[in-house]
Amino acid sequence: MMVSTIRVVLAEDHALVRAGLIRLLEDLPGIDVVGIAGDGREALRLIDESRPDVVLMDITMPGLNGLGALARVTAEYPDVRVIILSMHDNEEYVGEALKAGAAGYLLKDSDLAELELAIRSAMRGGSYLTPAVSRHVIRDFTHRSLPEAGLFERLTPRQTEIVQLIAEGHRNFEIAAILGTSIKTVETHRTQLMARLDVHDVTGLVRYAIRVGLVPADK
Repeated sequence: MMVSTIRVVLAEDHALVRAGLIRLLEDLPGIDVVGIAGDGREALRLIDESRPDVVLMDITMPGLNGLGALARVTAEYPDVRVIILSMHDNEEYVGEALKAGAAGYLLKDSDLAELELAIRSAMRGGSYLTPAVSRHVIRDFTHRSLPEAGLFERLTPRQTEIVQLIAEGHRNFEIAAILGTSIKTVETHRTQLMARLDVHDVTGLVRYAIRVGLVPADK
C-alpha cells in the first residue's frame, strides 16, 4: 500500500531549534517538509504558496506571533491543520490555541514518537494534546475557584499584533508599513488598546507583551 505524503511547514524563529526539528521530521516516513519560516508572516506566505497539510507553529515569534498566525490560517486556509509548538504549558496558552483552532499543542521537549503521533493525528482530522500539557491544564483548572478571562481576550487580533510590534521596538510608521495600513489607523488602535489594558506608556505595553508571551523577557 502506498502511503500519501504529509506536507509540513515548520514555523520556528530559533535557528538551532529549527534545525533540530527539521532533522527529526526527516527521520519520519511519509513526511515532507515543504517550507521553513522564521516568523508568523513568513509562515503565512509559505502556507499560501505551498498549501501544506500540517503546520508546526511556534508561539513566540517576531512580527506576528504563532497564535495570531494560527487565527489567520484557521480563517483563510481551513483545510490546513496547525499544531502549536511551545515551551509554555499553562492553561491560558493552551486555551487560546484551542480556541483559535489549533489541531494540537505540543511541548518543545516532546520526543520524536509524540511529534509523529501529533502530526498523524492532525492529518486524520483529530486533535492532539501532549500529556504533560493535559496534566497542567487539569491541575490549573482544579485550583481555580472563579473563571478568568484569557490573557488575550481584552484585545482584538489586530491590537494584539500592534502590541507585539510596539514591544519589539517598531515605531508607528513602521507598524503601518508592516500591516499595510495608515499611521492614523495604527495610532487609533494604539490609543484603544492602551485604554483597554489601562496602561499609559510604552513600558506598560512591553510589560504586558512579556507577561502574555508575545515577546521574550530579554526584549
